[in-house]
Amino acid sequence: MTRAQLFEQILKKKSYLCIGLDTDPKKLPQHLLDFEDPVFEFNRQIIEATADLCVAYKPNIAFYEAQGPKGWVSLEKTLEVIPQDIFTIADAKRGDIGNTSELYARAFFESMDFDSVTVAPYMGADSVKPFLVKDGKWVILLALTSNPGSQDFQMLKLADGSEEYLFEQVLRTSATWANSDQMMYVVGATQGEFIERVRAIVPDHFLLVPGVGAQGGSLEEISRLGLNQQCGLLINSSRAIIYASSGEDFAEKAREAALEVQREMEGYLEKYVG
Repeated sequence: MTRAQLFEQILKKKSYLCIGLDTDPKKLPQHLLDFEDPVFEFNRQIIEATADLCVAYKPNIAFYEAQGPKGWVSLEKTLEVIPQDIFTIADAKRGDIGNTSELYARAFFESMDFDSVTVAPYMGADSVKPFLVKDGKWVILLALTSNPGSQDFQMLKLADGSEEYLFEQVLRTSATWANSDQMMYVVGATQGEFIERVRAIVPDHFLLVPGVGAQGGSLEEISRLGLNQQCGLLINSSRAIIYASSGEDFAEKAREAALEVQREMEGYLEKYVG
């Protein structure tokens, strides 16, 4: 999916919502356990209930890997029922030496045909560039995350005496590896005060922003500080939507939760994008 196609979907649906399919077998509604593949059935119903309200789905790969071979089957079946005009993100956080990254890229872009994959930048350019060689596929690079441990490295001041943080150097350097048609960045919603610093360095890139909803990030703040003229944001919500109910009405309640977010986003698009 190209940047123009993604923006077209955003305008069409008046939404920049990404729904995280962090499907935990331990949290599934009891009635789904009678199905041959409860994880897939859960995902299928969530997708059918919300596909007109979001522009991306983001399966967290760990939830599927943890189930062994059957988890990969559930994931592949899930990808098959996601509409073709919806952006897909493999939240895998890969990153290794070049030849290993090439195989990771082949797995997610060829074998499973995801549109994008999240990648860790710590090992540098040669660990990221193998993900950038396939046309129409995206790297979503970890830049500034919401977890407490982000303080350990991302928020370190550079040793050159400048006032920049390490995450800002990651942005500056990685922006030379690919343009805004190939690379996005993960920026946690609970790091809202740094969105302006991020935008000063990468004004045109899309930002994938987790942490809105259950983790307490502010959709209003992120939208006000992060939207650009082509939207430039994908706001991820996982638990607040997919686990809005644990009963037989889980898909209906997921739709209600997604609709509430979409309506709020519609207002911000009108206000900040035009």
